[in-house]
Amino acid sequence: MYRRDTFSMFCTGLAVVVDAITIYLGFMLAVWLRFFSGWIPLREEVPPLSLYIQGAGLATLLFLFIFGALGLYQRPQTGPFGDTLPRLIRAILWGIGLAMILAFALRTEPPFSRLVTGLAFFTVLLLVSIARFILFLLEIHWARRRSIQNRITILGTGRNAARLRQEIEDDPRLRAEVIGFFKLDATETPVPGIEPGLVLGTLDDLRAHIEAGATNHLILSAMNIPHETLVAIILQCERALIEFQLVPDLFRILTSRVKVQTVGGVPLLGMGRWPLDHAGNRLLKRLEDVSGALLGLLVTGPLLALLAWRVKHSSPGPVFYRQERCGENGRPFILYKLRTMPVDAERETGPVWAQPDDPRRTPIGAFMRQYNLDELPQFWNVLKGDMSLVGPRPERPHFVDQFKEDIGRYMWRHIYKPGMTGWAQVNGLRGNTSIEERINHDLYYLENWSLAFDCKILIKTFFSRQNAY
Repeated sequence: MYRRDTFSMFCTGLAVVVDAITIYLGFMLAVWLRFFSGWIPLREEVPPLSLYIQGAGLATLLFLFIFGALGLYQRPQTGPFGDTLPRLIRAILWGIGLAMILAFALRTEPPFSRLVTGLAFFTVLLLVSIARFILFLLEIHWARRRSIQNRITILGTGRNAARLRQEIEDDPRLRAEVIGFFKLDATETPVPGIEPGLVLGTLDDLRAHIEAGATNHLILSAMNIPHETLVAIILQCERALIEFQLVPDLFRILTSRVKVQTVGGVPLLGMGRWPLDHAGNRLLKRLEDVSGALLGLLVTGPLLALLAWRVKHSSPGPVFYRQERCGENGRPFILYKLRTMPVDAERETGPVWAQPDDPRRTPIGAFMRQYNLDELPQFWNVLKGDMSLVGPRPERPHFVDQFKEDIGRYMWRHIYKPGMTGWAQVNGLRGNTSIEERINHDLYYLENWSLAFDCKILIKTFFSRQNAY
């Protein structure tokens, strides 16, 4: 996306070296835990250490290849460190799986220990994650002290343009600055966040800007310009060796997964299949849900019983609150929660959003909502198959009927099971927050689903209490 220089090459090379060292040490740590720590009983003789020294070296080369194939060495890396974790987990899972196949194919004598391979997943993940986090901090530190490499001009002065500028300038690793904006037409009014001094004119003034060599990167933030104008801009960029990109906004429906199908020589553009359209992925997710829900009920059972006792004595009424929500494909189901308000709290108002310091909450209800403890009974919904551990949060039919008419793409979030937690929730988008932003986060999750992504969201859930009221 951005021009590479010696700094990018240095960071890539350093990442390869750091990964090689930590992967190798991770395998050797697994060997030590299995054979030399004394923590795991030995039922056979300790195999020759040279077998595992050579095996760890071969596995390290395999892992580096997989890391490269999954884009872990592309620079600059963008986004928070947590965005890298799903790819790291996926790469290490692939590496462990292929290493086991390779060990079986080599038929060494004695054979490689399967327990060592299993332990290696955790030891390699731990060491690589720690090293990668340190490298993440170092790259940011170094990038702040290097010169700007990418001078970006944005076409458009709307919300997409303002948000894009903010995202670009918030990440020092891009070493980029937005030098100005061009209106798509003379009547366009810049949104707040785009200072008048940064508006350089309209598209009629763009040619002179390009020919002056003021920019090396052009981004179109909206698609509402004539086709002929778009082609002319791309050709101008090509002649001036300026990189051109655009923000996709095709009918506000397609986001990132696009497929092209040819019918009689005529190309048709449409939505590609999402990860959970595949039966294998849905089976994996169901196994994750069942095992996670059983473990959740087992671990939280005593706490759930204590909270139920407190709810029963906090105010008259049942312990559990039953509420109709919209599930997969819009089908209604009954969601279970621990009651946090008096019975008939919405009798006078009807369905309304929860608010900060909501006076309707009981004292124990306020505490449970702050720490998401009122959601624990939903493990039962997951076991029943109404919900998943992770997914878009289920909405009440009253609000679904309202939003599906007013908000584009809203109903796409209902094509799979809703979740106890979700990508929108761990980013603070719950309660009385922007519905459009929630939809963007929900669709991003569905388009990029993986078991590693689910693990990341589940971990973040324990630390996310923003807008929990």
